[in-house]
Amino acid sequence: MNLPPGRLRRWISDITVWTGTGPGDRLVRVPDARTALVVRRTRQGRCDLLVAGPRTRATYNTGKDLPFSLRLRLRPGAALPLLGVGAGELVDRVVGIGELWPGSDDLVLRLFEAGTDAELVLKHLESALLTRIAARTPADLARSELVRAAAVALTRPSGQGREPVPAIARQLAVSERHLRGLFADDIGLPPKRFERIMRVRRVLANGRASGWAAAGYYDQSHMTAEFRAMMGVTPGAFFAGRLPTLQPC
Repeated sequence: MNLPPGRLRRWISDITVWTGTGPGDRLVRVPDARTALVVRRTRQGRCDLLVAGPRTRATYNTGKDLPFSLRLRLRPGAALPLLGVGAGELVDRVVGIGELWPGSDDLVLRLFEAGTDAELVLKHLESALLTRIAARTPADLARSELVRAAAVALTRPSGQGREPVPAIARQLAVSERHLRGLFADDIGLPPKRFERIMRVRRVLANGRASGWAAAGYYDQSHMTAEFRAMMGVTPGAFFAGRLPTLQPC
């Protein structure tokens, strides 16, 4: 399950389901500029709906005994209309949905009753999210589209059509200051840090074959230094499996 239902594709980039994770597993969470909704079910039967904000550095943890987890990664600009708060309030945090959605107990109960049926869990989440979207004003939706357009423009690697921030602001008919403020509030990161995370994720996606130029770096040393700052180890060590000591989750 990767693509969200049609009505959610404007807001959700991808969906991932995990089953059967245990305490002996290694849990590596890489930097991610996206906010995510996470449903998790414990072996004891507890069901949680969590919001994971943008993650600026990798974490390495021992796994938990979770027979079922489902994650929806939000598109840039979707946090405010869907969650009611900008991603800037969620950076490097994981919070229960009750802190953001008053009256969410009924939804959590429906998710609990759905068990490990991923399709039914997703159906309940889709209904709740679409209800929240319908309550947003045209100004809220226009703001979300502006943020998403800016993020798409900044996602392009340098040298492959990516314009500097002032030029992107002009193309979108807003001031540079306004655009930077939108990034900080709605994505949770300034444009430069957003770009750094995207570069590291390109290296992770391409594996050992990743070249510094294709990932958007100036040279090999630039790639190594930036990767190590966010991942805690060099690219060579990471892909060889030489990772930092695992910490309790």
